[in-house]
Amino acid sequence: MLQSKTRWKLSENSIDKINLLEKELQASPLVASLLVNRGIDSVESAKAFLQPDQLNFHDPFLLDEMDIAIERIEKAIHQNEHILVFGDYDADGVSSTTVMLTALREKGAVADFYIPNRFSEGYGPNENAFKWAKKEGYSLIITVDTGISALHEAQVAKELGLDLIITDHHEPGPELPAAIAIIHPKKPNSQYPFQELAGVGVAFKVAHALLGEVPTSLLDVVVIGTIADLVPLHGENRLLAKKGITALRETDRPGILALLKKARIEQSELNEETVGFAIAPRINAVGRLESADPAVHLLMTNDAEEALMIADEIDELNKERQRLVSQMTEEAIKEVEEFYHPSTNPVLVIAREGWNAGVIGIVASRLVDRFYRPTIILSIDREKGVAKGSARSIEGFNLYESLSTCRDILPHFGGHPMAAGMTLQLEHVGELRTRLNTIANEVLQPEDFQAITNIDAICSLHDISIESIMQMEQLAPFGMGNPKPKVMIEDLGISSIRKIGSEQNHIKIVFSQDDYTLDSVGFGLGHVYENISPLSKISVVGELSINEWNNSRKPQIMLQDIAINEWQLFDSRGMKNISALLGKIEKDKRRLIAFSADTIDKLNLSNIHDEIIIIEKHEDALMQQFHSDYVVLLDLPQDESLIKTLFNTTFPSRIYSLFYNDQDHFFSTIPTREHFKWFYAFLAKKGPFDISRYSEELAKNRGWSKETIDFMSKVFFELEFVKIDKGFISLSNQPSKRDLTESRTYQLKEKQIKLENKLLYSSYQQLKDWFDLLNKGSLSLEEAVI
Repeated sequence: MLQSKTRWKLSENSIDKINLLEKELQASPLVASLLVNRGIDSVESAKAFLQPDQLNFHDPFLLDEMDIAIERIEKAIHQNEHILVFGDYDADGVSSTTVMLTALREKGAVADFYIPNRFSEGYGPNENAFKWAKKEGYSLIITVDTGISALHEAQVAKELGLDLIITDHHEPGPELPAAIAIIHPKKPNSQYPFQELAGVGVAFKVAHALLGEVPTSLLDVVVIGTIADLVPLHGENRLLAKKGITALRETDRPGILALLKKARIEQSELNEETVGFAIAPRINAVGRLESADPAVHLLMTNDAEEALMIADEIDELNKERQRLVSQMTEEAIKEVEEFYHPSTNPVLVIAREGWNAGVIGIVASRLVDRFYRPTIILSIDREKGVAKGSARSIEGFNLYESLSTCRDILPHFGGHPMAAGMTLQLEHVGELRTRLNTIANEVLQPEDFQAITNIDAICSLHDISIESIMQMEQLAPFGMGNPKPKVMIEDLGISSIRKIGSEQNHIKIVFSQDDYTLDSVGFGLGHVYENISPLSKISVVGELSINEWNNSRKPQIMLQDIAINEWQLFDSRGMKNISALLGKIEKDKRRLIAFSADTIDKLNLSNIHDEIIIIEKHEDALMQQFHSDYVVLLDLPQDESLIKTLFNTTFPSRIYSLFYNDQDHFFSTIPTREHFKWFYAFLAKKGPFDISRYSEELAKNRGWSKETIDFMSKVFFELEFVKIDKGFISLSNQPSKRDLTESRTYQLKEKQIKLENKLLYSSYQQLKDWFDLLNKGSLSLEEAVI
């Protein structure tokens, strides 16, 4: 067996709805199933989803107080007031700032921007920044992607004589700030048709209202914040993402082109993954490590040379961000393994002085990936006596609710069920850890600590083609609320398998099923190579795509998880480096079996002798129980019925057949009756013969082995044909007539030859079939002995 690293959860869909979409949309079964799985189960909603370009953006004035905001902005423009756009330091905030500032300047406004420093000012509007704005002559502040919880700051603005317009998308609290206008799709009693806009989406709606038309020239920026902020990609967000990606592929914005050049990305190949994994992380890196201002300048500049200079700076910051994340992740993992092992800590709360607060959220995500435990990473400020943290959770553990029970020690925290941020006094870190672990022990079950992979559809290789994959890509762009489809394929054979990559940590497999084949690549799955035996039937989960290479296009699956649900045989017969073999088998699962104690020394395994189970009789075998164990059969038994007894009640998930044997009975063969006849005649003629001194010379003279002479002598002795006294062998007086097969030595020799033939010199398939019969209980003890 090969255990999947995650729990596979298959979506249950209505067959009737799938059939309806297949018929009405002429869609493939795969696409119809994916649509229904996303809740898009009517013909009308499916058409709208598959053809978002035919939809229009909602009227921005449907947003509450949009008319008030636009009237105040136009007044400020008309009177040449100074307007300050107050943004946030992440990719959504930077994009929002760019969109709002561009629209204002296009209308002729005197406008600039302000983004607080993550380290010295923290998140959101703050009193000192507003006082600075007043001193600098600004009379109107417009927040983007922030401000909905700025109750105190709004009051400060009013006292300073500053007008404040808030545009935001974060969850509004029970009390709203006292601003002259709040543009928010989730405001109480909001009539806006779509509530899931990112901060940049809200800024885009203000720009639309201000400019009097859809600002399509800003879509290349809007898509960055929309995808980076992980908002659900349906409804208006899907329209923004779809049109935005098209705009990105055609943009001449110097800043974006410079970023693409640094990331070595072809503009024509841009998609949502490019934005999410190449563009957004670079923009985010700036605000994580320093002031986010350069990121805004990059998106705003019209100078290609300046753009390249800023892109160079940002790329270096991104590399530094990656270095910091890797270093901090290693340190955090070490902390977990040494002091807070997951076996006793269902929630990981890890704190250290000197950790960069700008990247602790990424580190928390890395630890969730590694240990699959709710995780809080805290950066300690010893001087201030506080710890600033970022948290990520797992399915089944509501982080926000759990933290809410700790409000007495969490003066500042916020978030949602899967992620949160917080600040607390240093002396309360241990208490927070204790309380959260207590809650987790009450609400989480053992199975909750294995990650879940949601599977959209089960298919066979027959269902997979370039055409079906192209149809499936009509569902793009993929993201939150519209994940890239994951399919499961079962009962696959292997045509070829190999490790790839400079460190051999990836795998390439060609699967087969009936008359079809499918290429696959599994990044980071190189370790499964040693865990897949020949002829295994494999089930996989992954994402389908089209591989284009040398003008050839072929379907492929990008593997995410692999499982084998049947026992496996690993043929290790003849292997010389036993230690290397054992090193590849999980120590906590392996069960080493030897049928002779001498095998330990013969295989140089004395260093692990305590781990080896000696099975010399049936009573020893009956004591063993195997379930999910990996059994290593180190040597050959004297009697194959011992193996039958060993696996009579439970069968292991894997068998490694080493079958070490230092006496090769199969190739020595049993002497023929002519051999025995000649030897008997020789003893009758010669009389007493000194076998201890001359057996080797006699054997050499006959062209036999010394073992042949010794074997025949022992058989004759057991049948009482001869007497052996002090090394001399001679015929017995009037021996009884008996058949050679009555000799126990002769019987054992025959049995060992059959045993070697069956277990040591059989083909892989023959050996697998024999074990299969044992597993099914089809091979009786009598059959095993024969």
